Amino acid sequence: MFNDAAGFDQIYIACGYTDLRCGIDGLAAIVQNEFKLNPFQNTLFLFCGRKTNRIKAILWEGDGFVLLYKRLESGRFQWPRSEKEARCITSKQFRWLTEGLSIDQSKAVKKSFPKHIL
Repeated sequence: MFNDAAGFDQIYIACGYTDLRCGIDGLAAIVQNEFKLNPFQNTLFLFCGRKTNRIKAILWEGDGFVLLYKRLESGRFQWPRSEKEARCITSKQFRWLTEGLSIDQSKAVKKSFPKHIL
């Protein structure tokens, strides 16, 4: 379930460190107060603590929040640590993240939209 991003309107990750002792209310407050985003949407919000083998996520399902928690048995998530911001990612980047890869793949082929034929 956690590796499949299908069905979400958007996916946000909280860059930097988040205290994973927070529950649903604390994480929803971070989304609303720090990032100025609406947690009551069909949006997956992801958080990572100092131990990069664990992430939490919250998702509003219309009648309440779902709290997801994933702990890797081996390996680490390549979590962006540079800024304290919410960053919108694609479903492909989400898949990379859950596979232990960086969401910024420098060797990935990027889509282009040419304006004319050569």
